[in-house]
Amino acid sequence: MASHAGVSAVTVSRALRQPDMVSLDLRERIDVSVRELGYIPNQLASALASARTGTIGVVVPSLTNIVFADYLKALHDIFQPAGFQVLVLNSRYALVDEERAISTLLGQHPEAMIVAGIDQTDHARKLLENAGIPVVQTMELADDPIDINIGLSQVDAGYAATRYLLDLGFRRIGHVAARLEPRARRRMEGYRRAMEEFGQDTNLLVASTRRPSTFALGAEMFAEGLASTPDMEAVFCCNDDLALGALFECQRRGIRVPEDLSIIGFNDLEFCASSYPALTSVSTPRYEIARRAAEIVLDVVRGSGNRPEERRIDLGFTIVERESTRPKRPGGT
Repeated sequence: MASHAGVSAVTVSRALRQPDMVSLDLRERIDVSVRELGYIPNQLASALASARTGTIGVVVPSLTNIVFADYLKALHDIFQPAGFQVLVLNSRYALVDEERAISTLLGQHPEAMIVAGIDQTDHARKLLENAGIPVVQTMELADDPIDINIGLSQVDAGYAATRYLLDLGFRRIGHVAARLEPRARRRMEGYRRAMEEFGQDTNLLVASTRRPSTFALGAEMFAEGLASTPDMEAVFCCNDDLALGALFECQRRGIRVPEDLSIIGFNDLEFCASSYPALTSVSTPRYEIARRAAEIVLDVVRGSGNRPEERRIDLGFTIVERESTRPKRPGGT
């Protein structure tokens, strides 16, 4: 391979394992040789020779949720040019499956682990603590992170979304939640905290289920909320799928948004800006969270090996105000 490309064996090895460390001209020459010779790198032999696998283990709760599509894109955007392969397993929002995925990935001897979530089982946590590699818990903020933690406070975000509606003058604010995985439960906790500060009883205002989120489920859950609370003035949905479903149900019933009822979602997915009316939503920095996680991992495994001084990094959230919310008008909504 080196002879065919007219470079040294060390340069070929570096180009294949750490392409960003080799000039573009040399990489192109080596790529031509790889294609012409039909060369396939022996990853196992490379790992045995260097005691490094060039892989990063990643566990996410879903491979279909667009939230994690953005997240995985960021990881690939950073790791692929650096010559690392990302091994991804799906925990399907189940802690026992997450534990199994973590065990499986650690068996592949990755150079780091990145996990979406902070609620690992005791056994999974011990596996990660004893792995001897960088471990990054993401998407939420942990009180006691295993190693490095990057995310946002789901409780604070849920509180802020609800407080936003309260500050618009609404008091009869419903909450629609699905799947009830830890992030959704913490958003609900934030909702209840804000409502209680304003002396509001939330018992009749919450519609929740363990079923996965869909537009249809959002419509169904919102309808249930209206049945128990017909004087509902606004609704905070724990994700944008449910919020759009609630909007569709309002349109079917002739409920004007935001004139008759205000809606806020969560995550600020792309369709929020394109719906009619456009949906107000809590924007979460999921791409940035994954990007920062990947950059820190690269710095640790390829640099000095030192962890960042700040082990718990809060990237926050923002409320993107659009057409689905407006201030309550005197004597009405």
